[in-house]
Amino acid sequence: MSKHAMLASALALGMSASAAIAEDMAPVALIIAQGGLGDGSWNDTAFAGFQAGIESSGVEGRTIESKDVAAQGEEIMRRAADGGFGLVISLEWIHGEPMQKIAQDYADTNWVIMNQTREGDNIASVVFAEHEGSYLAGALAAQVTTDTSIAGINADPIIGVIGGRKSPGIDKFIAGYIQGATAINPDIEVKVAYAESFGDPAKGQQMAQAMFDEGADIVYQVAGGTGIGIIEAARAAGRYAIGVDTDQDGMAPGSVLTSMIKRVDVAVESIIDAYAADAFPGGEIMHFGLAQGGVGLSEMKHTKDVIPASYIAKVEALKADVAAGKIDVWDVSEQGYPDFFK
Repeated sequence: MSKHAMLASALALGMSASAAIAEDMAPVALIIAQGGLGDGSWNDTAFAGFQAGIESSGVEGRTIESKDVAAQGEEIMRRAADGGFGLVISLEWIHGEPMQKIAQDYADTNWVIMNQTREGDNIASVVFAEHEGSYLAGALAAQVTTDTSIAGINADPIIGVIGGRKSPGIDKFIAGYIQGATAINPDIEVKVAYAESFGDPAKGQQMAQAMFDEGADIVYQVAGGTGIGIIEAARAAGRYAIGVDTDQDGMAPGSVLTSMIKRVDVAVESIIDAYAADAFPGGEIMHFGLAQGGVGLSEMKHTKDVIPASYIAKVEALKADVAAGKIDVWDVSEQGYPDFFK
């Protein structure tokens, strides 16, 4: 049976049996990543799935936040296991390595890590194809950036992207964005910068404004709560941002070109349901890409009327080709760094 079939089987069991089994299940913990709740992005989307999973399964659960969640990762996870949690889901990428070690010490605890793969019979790895969704965002931005018939767009083929911190997890988005943009225009300039924070909107706004001043008219935010400032900069400057993780188009209607949506809420809810059904997918890797509906662009309900239909049609054609395996989008987390991304 394939990994996807095993997951589907687990979820089917979860829907039919989880309520009966949940009463005997140890509670679930969700460790919030850098940027914290209220980021309007990764953490908030995952939390929505966590709440839905708790409600649908009947298990108890709580979130765990820390002012230094990256540095305190091992301590936080050990405390969660010692505290009696039967399932510990971490949203923090840096927790992957210590989790693999800790999981051996707490064999009776189930562990989940996002955006990477870790070995262990009691670890479930959730991997999103952020590079695939970002490829589409880059392809759309590259078409729009020279179309001066669209308000706020200049003739220069320059776009930007701001990451929270440099890491394979963040650069996975950025590489996909660059590849998608250069597939449309090989001569496009993609400005890349890092805020060194996932919770500093003021810095995000300042950095985005600098990119706008340097000729970019579209900036993709891959910076959690810092990205709120990037979206505000786009609104104030009459330019465009691209949102991330959840549909952020409504944060500044008309100023967010699109959002690269990542369905971490679906993943979290699915895992809690499987756990509650005593069918936790330990040792498995769950893939959520374009083909599985795990990533994609928003409906663009605030900007669709100003984007030429031919641009959207091109993006849809690329989406179909990526999903069908006709286009190979570079995955930094698996393949390392490509030549086009230094």
